[in-house]
Amino acid sequence: MREATFTFRVDEALKSEFTTAAKASDRTGAQLLRDFMREFIRKEQEAMEYDAWYRQKIEAGRAAVAEGRTIAAEDVEAEAAEWRKSVLSRVSNSGS
Repeated sequence: MREATFTFRVDEALKSEFTTAAKASDRTGAQLLRDFMREFIRKEQEAMEYDAWYRQKIEAGRAAVAEGRTIAAEDVEAEAAEWRKSVLSRVSNSGS
C-alpha cells in the first residue's frame, strides 16, 4: 500500500499532551491517529449501511401500504395482548 503524508495544524499544547498520552500508551502519535482514522471510517461506513438498510425498510413499508398489504391496528393490538398474556403465563408458571 502506498503511503501519503497527512499534514495539519494543531495547537502546540494539544500536540504536546497528545504526544505524552501516546507515549504513555506505548504508541506513537502517528499510530494512534491512523487507528482513529480507521475507526472513524468504520463507524461512518456502518452508519451509511444502516441508513441504506433503514431507507429500504421505509420504502418496503410504503410499497406495502400502496399495495394494500396492511394490518389493522386493532388486529395488531389483539395479537400483542395474546402474546403478553402468554409470556406472563409462562413467567408465572416458571416461578412456581
